[in-house]
Amino acid sequence: MASDLMDKLVSLCKRRGYIFQSSEIYGGTGSVWDYGPLGVELKRNLKDAWWRRMVRMRDDVEGLDAAILMHPRTWEASGHVDGFTDPLVDCFECGRRFRADLPEILTGQCPVCGARDSFSEARQFNLMFKTFMGPVEEDANVVYLRPETAQGIFVNFQNVVTAARQRVPFGIAQIGKAFRNEITPGNFIFRTREFEQAEMQFFVRPGDDDEWFEHWKAERMDFHRSLGLDASKLRFHPHGEDELAHYAKSAFDIEYEFPFGWKEFEGIHNRTDFDLSRHEEYSGKRMEYIDPTTNDRYIPYVIETSMGVDRTLLVVLADAYREEQVEGEERVVLGISPKLAPVKAAVFPLVKKDGMPEIAERLNAALRDAAIPSFLDAAGSIGRRYRRQDEAGTPFCITVDGQTTEDDTVTIRDRDTLEQVRVSADSLVGWIRDRVA
Repeated sequence: MASDLMDKLVSLCKRRGYIFQSSEIYGGTGSVWDYGPLGVELKRNLKDAWWRRMVRMRDDVEGLDAAILMHPRTWEASGHVDGFTDPLVDCFECGRRFRADLPEILTGQCPVCGARDSFSEARQFNLMFKTFMGPVEEDANVVYLRPETAQGIFVNFQNVVTAARQRVPFGIAQIGKAFRNEITPGNFIFRTREFEQAEMQFFVRPGDDDEWFEHWKAERMDFHRSLGLDASKLRFHPHGEDELAHYAKSAFDIEYEFPFGWKEFEGIHNRTDFDLSRHEEYSGKRMEYIDPTTNDRYIPYVIETSMGVDRTLLVVLADAYREEQVEGEERVVLGISPKLAPVKAAVFPLVKKDGMPEIAERLNAALRDAAIPSFLDAAGSIGRRYRRQDEAGTPFCITVDGQTTEDDTVTIRDRDTLEQVRVSADSLVGWIRDRVA
């Protein structure tokens, strides 16, 4: 059952230190999550892989880290103040609040208490979190926690053109937090109120936008396949006329087949010149680009790639989770790609004597000195230690045994194939590095 699989994944994430419920000791905060020791490493590895592919390996994309709090006129220009709303209804029987466009609500039955036709009239609710900037709330300016990271890129377009001396076509990328007061969040970290986005806005000459749109579609799908994801569970979903955002000429989602169905975790959009034109209108500042070769003036079109970091992390976890039988025993495995795995190797002394613990400590320190995250585990049987690391997603387990004390070699076990090889302790760091880079 899909729900059983998600329950198992949620349980594993807490047990192994991937993801915890926020403020759990106080009963938790709805749809807000904390990343534990393994979760924060996996998330950092995912963001680093995106940044390396999107920024460091290209000379036509610049990085940015825009502030969360922005001038409120930003959100008027973008359309979020007037248009970023959901229709809501209240159930008179149980008092719960729902989006009016949910399938269950459209049937006239409350999904919580089962009451029929007991809903209030629909009213609009803005999804942005509102706060105040200033010492006294009554006199302070209203500001918003940003609901997306894209606008920080658009308002800095001219700054980056000037400072980085870039020429169209080029992109601006950033990773950052965004906030949405979702009414019906759920499915673990799939839809949350606080989340991270990895976005890139690519500025092109009008008329070249269709070609670049196809380029970035292919590039982004190739990136996800490079993470070791099951290609049969990835697909494009084109937006129909009734799905397109008001700013979009065309849009495709990259979807993954989660246990709860096909869902989007990245979008590629042709935003035309909507955003820069709106900011020019509302700020009074020119957003034109002047081609230094031809002196042509135009407002660039924008091809956007927007990846939900938390959703993609859930894709990685769901894709990696498996249960299998090994020699009559069931084992749970997170088959995360070695380059994303939070811990790359675990070191086990076979017994706590004959100098094995000291050798294991030395090897673990050598791995960490080489910036390879490793874990020293001397508790329990070797089989139990293997199972713990399989469940945590560690791709390689290194055993220090009696032969190690004789010829300075160790056994390395592969998480996925269960094959074991023997290598010299001196070559261990290089052997592991070659397979996790």
